[in-house]
Amino acid sequence: MPVMTPAMLEQFILDEFPQVNHLNCKIHSVDDENIEVSMIASDRHLRPGGTVSGPAMMELADATMYFLLLAQIGPVALAVTTNLSINFLRKPAPGRIIARGRILKLGKTLATGDISLYSEGSDDPVAHVVTTYSIPPKR
Repeated sequence: MPVMTPAMLEQFILDEFPQVNHLNCKIHSVDDENIEVSMIASDRHLRPGGTVSGPAMMELADATMYFLLLAQIGPVALAVTTNLSINFLRKPAPGRIIARGRILKLGKTLATGDISLYSEGSDDPVAHVVTTYSIPPKR
């Protein structure tokens, strides 16, 4: 059972990490290993050619892993990304981008997960991400 609900995660971000608010993410569900988050890709997330930019997709994936990790360990603001690798698979359409993430391994100091990104209405992923987070020691 996660220690933080979607509502708790969203409130934590509003209070502690408002820089992420521009993504306008919505956390739909979270459990012990999985999370689903979405964002609306607006004009500011698009690159020339009308597709969602790589940096916007990376930011969504990184935020998704951060939310999933915090749901498991609690409000540890200083957990940080140590690695993020992304493969762009298809051209994403403007509109809602859905991120489905899962924890692959949760240790005491590191957590590894993967996130698949989808354009709403498509079963084919537009990107796949593997990321590792560093968990600070408890004080």
